[in-house]
Amino acid sequence: MLNWLNRIPLSLLLVACLTLGLAPFVPEPHVWEKLRMLASGELHRPIDIFDLCLHGAPWILLLARLISLGVRPRPTE
Repeated sequence: MLNWLNRIPLSLLLVACLTLGLAPFVPEPHVWEKLRMLASGELHRPIDIFDLCLHGAPWILLLARLISLGVRPRPTE
């Protein structure tokens, strides 16, 4: 079912998280700023929601990929 996710190399997801997921680095990572806005209820503008989706996507894919590594079907005997 998640065969497409298992074909993405972990190294590529890590690079995506460290670049797109954290960019811009100064004054604080965009994803962190948007998560703070979400937690405080200030995430209203469409551009902010798009930013959260864009900068959060690599992190969600990495998390899903790591979960899929731990959930392997057992071979039938």
